[in-house]
Amino acid sequence: MTSIQFIELIRNLPFHNLDLLSVGVAIAAILVLGVVIYLSNKKSITNKSFLYLATSASLWSIFNYLNYQTESEEITLLLLRLLMFCAVWFAFSLFQFLYFFPDAKKTIPFWYNVLLVPSTVAVMIMTLTPLVFNRIVDGIKVGTVAKVENGPGIIFFAILVFFLVGGGIVIFIKKVMKSKEEDRARFKIVLAGIIFTFIAIITLNFILPAFFSYYSFIPLGALFIFPFIAFTSYAILKHKLFNIKVVATGILVFILAIVTFLEIILSDNFSLVLFRGGVFLLVLVIGILLIRSVFREVEQREKIEKLAQELTQKNDELYVANERLKELDQKKTEFVSIASHQLRSPLTAIKGYSSMILEGSFGPIKETAKEAVHRIFESSQRLVVVIEDFLNITRIELGKMKYEISDFDMEKTVKTIAGELANTAQRRNLQLDINIPKGAYMVHADFGKVSQAVQNLIDNAIKYTEPGGKINVSLTRVEDKTRLAVKDSGIGISPEGMKKLFEKFSRAEDGSTVNTIGTGLGLYVAKEIIEAQGGKIWAESEGLGKGSTFFLELK
Repeated sequence: MTSIQFIELIRNLPFHNLDLLSVGVAIAAILVLGVVIYLSNKKSITNKSFLYLATSASLWSIFNYLNYQTESEEITLLLLRLLMFCAVWFAFSLFQFLYFFPDAKKTIPFWYNVLLVPSTVAVMIMTLTPLVFNRIVDGIKVGTVAKVENGPGIIFFAILVFFLVGGGIVIFIKKVMKSKEEDRARFKIVLAGIIFTFIAIITLNFILPAFFSYYSFIPLGALFIFPFIAFTSYAILKHKLFNIKVVATGILVFILAIVTFLEIILSDNFSLVLFRGGVFLLVLVIGILLIRSVFREVEQREKIEKLAQELTQKNDELYVANERLKELDQKKTEFVSIASHQLRSPLTAIKGYSSMILEGSFGPIKETAKEAVHRIFESSQRLVVVIEDFLNITRIELGKMKYEISDFDMEKTVKTIAGELANTAQRRNLQLDINIPKGAYMVHADFGKVSQAVQNLIDNAIKYTEPGGKINVSLTRVEDKTRLAVKDSGIGISPEGMKKLFEKFSRAEDGSTVNTIGTGLGLYVAKEIIEAQGGKIWAESEGLGKGSTFFLELK
C-alpha cells in the first residue's frame, strides 16, 4: 500500500473507527503508564494501587466501548454485566489509590480487610448475575444505548460505587488540606486530574445523553479517564529524576501499540481483525516485558552507581581517618621519644651512683645495704634497656635510625656481653655456657646496634628460663656469614606464638609466669635493626616447655 492510498483510507474511515482509534490509544497509554509507575517502585503500596487502577480502568473502557458495537442481545447483556463488574473494580481501585497516596508503606486498617474488601467482592459477583441487570428491553441497535431491566442488586451497586468514589475523593481532599507544603503540589496535580475526568464524564456521559439524547461520547470512556491517569502519573514521578531510557522505552512501546491498532482499524474482514487484534495484544505484552527488563537494568546500574558512590565516600573517610591516625601516631612517637630522653638522664645517674657505691667509691658499706644497692643497680639497668628500646622504636618509626657501619670481631663482642650477664645468670641459678670454635668471626655492621641485639637475645634467654636451666651461646660460620645461636631450656614457644614473636609488644604465652617486667619490645627492635643491616634473625622451638633457640646472622 502506497502512502497516497493510506491517506485516502484514513480520509474515508467511518466515524466509529475513529472512536475505536481514540479508545485504543487511550487504553494503550493507560496500561503503559500503569506498568511504568509500578516498576519504578514495586514495593510501594501507592504504585501497586495505581497499577490496579490503570488495569481496571482499561478493562472498563474496553467493555464500555464493545457493548455499543453488537446487535446480539445476549452478547450485549454479557458485556454490560462485565462493564458493571469492572466499574466496581475501578471504583474500589480508585478508593484504594486515593486512600494510600502518596505513601510507599502504610498499615492496612482492620475495617478495610474485614468490611470493605468482602463487600466489594460480593457486589462484583452480583453484577455478573440478573440481580443487577436482568434483561435487555425493546431490543438493541449498534451505536445506541441498550435499555436494561434492572434487578434489586442495582441499589447495592449504586450505594457501594457512590461510597467508594465519593469517600475516596473526600479522604483525598482532607489530605490536600492537611498536607505539608512540599507534598501539596503533588496532591493538587492528582486533584486536578480527578476534576477534569469527572467533569468530562458528567458532561459527556450524563448531561448530553440525559437531556439532549446525544450518545456518541458514551463509548469514549477511556479518553475521559486518561487525564486522571496522566496527571497522577506525573504527580508520582514529579520529584524523581526519571531515567530517560525508561521513558524512551515506554514511548516506543506506546507507538508500536498504536501502529498495530491502526492495522486493526484498516482491516477489511473479521479474520484479519482477530489476527491483528492478537498482534496488538502481543505487542502490549512484549512491550510491558521490555519495559520491565529496562527497569531491571536501570535498577542494577543505579545500585552499582550507588555502591560506587558509597565506596568512594568510605574511601575518602578512611583516607581522612588514616591521615589523622598517622598524625596521632607521629605525635605519640614524638612524645615517647621526649619522655624517654627525659627519663634516661636520671636513670643513668642512679645506675652510675649505685655502681660506684657497690665498688666502694664512697667507702665500705654493710652487706645488707650492698644487697639493696645491687637491686637498685639491676632495676635501673633494666629500665635503661627498656627506655633504649622505646627510643629505638621512635627512631625506627620516624625513619631517623642511624647506623655507623664498621668491621668488628663478633666473637669478642659475644664473649664480652655474655660475661656481663654471667652474674645475672648465676644469681638465677642458671648455667651459661659459651661455645665458640676457633675461627674468624668478623662482621660488617653497626657495633652498638648489634651489641644491643646480642644482649637482648642472651638476656631474654636468662629471663625466660626457670632456675636450674641451661643456656648455650655459640658462634659458627655458615658460608660467608657469622651465625649466633642462643639456646635455652626455658618455657619454649608454641606454633601460634611463633607467628607473632617478633611483633611489637608481643610476649611468650607463659612469659609472665617467669618474667613479670617484660615489655615485648626487645625482639621487635632486634629484628628491625638486624634486618636494616642486611642480616637475619629468627627463632626455633619444638613447643611449649621444650626450650627455644634464637639465631642472629650477619655478613
